Amino acid sequence: MKNRKTKITIFAGIICALLTGAASWYTIVFNESRFILPMNLSAYSFRTQDLPMIISGILLMMYILYLAALFLKAILAGRHRKPAQNTRTINPKWGFLGLFGLAGFLGFWTYSADKMIFPFIAFIFFGFFGFFYEGRLSNTLMDERYRENKMKAHLSASRAALTIIFLATLFLGQGRLMGNLEYTLIAYVIIISLALALKIFLSEFLLYRYDHDEQLEESED
Repeated sequence: MKNRKTKITIFAGIICALLTGAASWYTIVFNESRFILPMNLSAYSFRTQDLPMIISGILLMMYILYLAALFLKAILAGRHRKPAQNTRTINPKWGFLGLFGLAGFLGFWTYSADKMIFPFIAFIFFGFFGFFYEGRLSNTLMDERYRENKMKAHLSASRAALTIIFLATLFLGQGRLMGNLEYTLIAYVIIISLALALKIFLSEFLLYRYDHDEQLEESED
């Protein structure tokens, strides 16, 4: 039942993303990019051509609220639950959520259209690929060895991310990139987002690697 609910949630997210993409393409080509480019809402007048963006926007907002409700429910349930001795059970297919990181490339289009760089932050979603490795470790006994591996994985991932952020700050802080401060800011936002995504992904990947390697060593002995 839980796996079915997870599949439905992922499928609904994919549908919302496809509908939003299709509606955005329609309004760019046939509706003067309304709701994408900045608009004066005080002077807004309804058009039939606005319906695809309005409907897709409502569906996307409902999906985001649904995800928020799921996380809130999980948090509240965790408060009333006894400390677990096993890791949580999660479907590795949740790792496909990492594909939402591709939305970061929309930043190049929005920047050229209206100087908006916020979409670049979406690169952080690449870190969701780590759900694949977390799913592979579902229901694993959290013994002392596991906790040590988890701490070591998080330390290694944090060290890698902080090193990238430090080097980016050191390099980009020297001056303008290609003679343009805006390009410097864009590059910094992209690097920070990718560094955080790497930290999220690497924490789960290294934990799986450490645990898997130790299991192989024990089986060989």
